[in-house]
Amino acid sequence: MMKPINDRVVVKPAPADEKTKGGIIIPDTAKEKPQRGEIVAVGPGKDGNLMTVKAGDVVLYGKYSGQEISWQGEDYLIMREDDVLVILED
Repeated sequence: MMKPINDRVVVKPAPADEKTKGGIIIPDTAKEKPQRGEIVAVGPGKDGNLMTVKAGDVVLYGKYSGQEISWQGEDYLIMREDDVLVILED
């Protein structure tokens, strides 16, 4: 598994919507970039500040946040904890 450094987190983005609520199929070129995902790995923090998020948290993040990577056939985002806007709770 990946182990981020400092205040970085690894996020597994949620899949983009395939259809609208009305049933119209959205082509790949028109799909919105997801802004929701699950934290899969968390760094130790930076400058003595502990991390707020933990693995398993479902979060919302900024539209253009993070660096996209592909690892072992899966797509992930690596971003700073500051790019996470909110933790979603049930």
